Amino acid sequence: MDETRPTLSQVQIIQSLAEALSWFEKELNWGVAPGELNHLTGRIGELYAAMINRGQMALDTNQRGYDVVSALNERISVKTVTTSNHVSFNSTTFDQVDRIIILRVNVDEENGISVEEILDEAADLARARMRPIGSKLIYAIPQSSNRQRRPVEELRITARAHYSDFEIVRYESGAIGILRDGVAQPIVVKEFLKPIAADVGVEIVNARGGSKNTRALGADVIRALNARAGSGTKLNEA
Repeated sequence: MDETRPTLSQVQIIQSLAEALSWFEKELNWGVAPGELNHLTGRIGELYAAMINRGQMALDTNQRGYDVVSALNERISVKTVTTSNHVSFNSTTFDQVDRIIILRVNVDEENGISVEEILDEAADLARARMRPIGSKLIYAIPQSSNRQRRPVEELRITARAHYSDFEIVRYESGAIGILRDGVAQPIVVKEFLKPIAADVGVEIVNARGGSKNTRALGADVIRALNARAGSGTKLNEA
C-alpha cells in the first residue's frame, strides 16, 4: 500500500482528467496512434470514473481487482479502450469488484476527443456477459450502440452564417451543417470549411497546435463570417 498517495478532491480529479485528455491530444498531434496510448487511456478512464462517481482512485498503483472506490463505497473496475473490441478481467480477483465500468476514448474529425460509456453495471450482472478463457474473463464490446441517432436537422439552430450560395449552421448539439436553399448538403463538412476559413482568416489549428475538429472550426468560421458581414444575423449561442 502506498501510504503517501494523496486523496484527491473532486476539483483535482477534474483538473487531472483535463490534463490527461490534453496530453492525449498532444500525442495524437505528434502522430502517435490511439492504440499505442494505453497508459494514458487507462488513466483517463480511471479519472473519468472517479469524477462521475464522486470517488477516489484505489490506493495502490497496481490495485488488485479494482481501480476506483465510489462515494457509495463501491469497488469499481474500470477498463478503457480506443479501438479494441474486447476487454479482459482477472477471474481470481473478480470477487473483489462490486461494479464494472467500460469506457471508450473516441477520436473523430467532428467531435475531437470524447469519452463514451460502453457499460456501467453491477459486477455479477456484467460477469454473466463474459466468456471465461483460462484465468481471464472476456467481455466483447459491441461494435455499435443500440440507441438510434436522432436526425440533427430536428434540433434547434443556435448560430448561422452565409457564404456564397450556402448557409453554415450550428445546431444546439454543437454539430455543424451546410445548407443550400434550406436543404442539408451531403458533403464532408470539415473539408468544405477549410477554404472558407482561409478566406476569412480563421486558423485551422488550435492553440495547442493540433487540427481543430469540425465543431470548433465551424463555430469559428460562423463567428468570422458574421463579424465580416456586420449584419447581426448571428443567433444566440448560449
